[in-house]
Amino acid sequence: MKKLFILVSLTVIFCLLLASCGQEAGGTAPSVPPADEETAPVSEALPEDPGISEPEDLPEDDNAAAPAPLEDGVYTADFRTDSSMFHINEAYGGKGVLTVKDGVMTIHITLPSKNTLNLFYGKAEDAAAEGAVLIEPTLDTVDYRDGTTDEVYGFDVPVPWLDEEFDCALIGKKGKWYDHRVSVSNPVPTVEDGEYTVEVTLDGGSGRASVNSPAEITVENGAVWATVIWSSSHYEYMMIGETKYDRIDTEGNSTFRIPVTLDADIAVSALTTAMSEPHLIDYTMRFDSASLKAR
Repeated sequence: MKKLFILVSLTVIFCLLLASCGQEAGGTAPSVPPADEETAPVSEALPEDPGISEPEDLPEDDNAAAPAPLEDGVYTADFRTDSSMFHINEAYGGKGVLTVKDGVMTIHITLPSKNTLNLFYGKAEDAAAEGAVLIEPTLDTVDYRDGTTDEVYGFDVPVPWLDEEFDCALIGKKGKWYDHRVSVSNPVPTVEDGEYTVEVTLDGGSGRASVNSPAEITVENGAVWATVIWSSSHYEYMMIGETKYDRIDTEGNSTFRIPVTLDADIAVSALTTAMSEPHLIDYTMRFDSASLKAR
């Protein structure tokens, strides 16, 4: 029995010595990861930087040019502004000449005078900055219907898109830049200056009134003017937007000369005295370029 006790004691001491030697030789044994973690690739995920946006998330420039929605060519187009002090010369019926080349659009506008010295595509604060690229004027000769002529300034304005406003600043003789919003719309392939006839349709009103069709039109400096003859002598004036056009005849059916856009629905109003009291009646006119004939 005593021998057995001694043998067990020696065995325990031997195991303790063996464990102590193993720790001194190799240090603390590392824990073994599960089998699926041993084979997984090691990668360190970097936190996303919230201050960096992907290219598609970057804010867009309000005046950044987009591809032209028109084929290369020359068109007439409406040019509208936010101010009665900045507008197209009256001889052009609110229209400019829109040129599309290599997908880039530019509109030439003729102003009423030489009072505007420069334009700038963008904001007034940027126009006043050093190194700003200004739009220089051209000298345009305008022939008016009364036989007079005048030399005024025109400008070639970049057009980033159609039918929506963009920034265009101007500076006059006072030397101060002013912000404006402008838009270009209703582009129509140009028709050479000359005299033509064209089919016209009229909608609206009671349906009893009509206008002569074909109507005579005159193209002057790229602007299209139509002579509209009504089926009644009771129309006193016509309105297109805020502009009033008086009749040009003194007897017979009411006749007017108005600016028009080919192949576009044109909202007009006409004051008639045929009722018990004068009424301004709304109509829509359309001039079909496919029927255009020289006269």
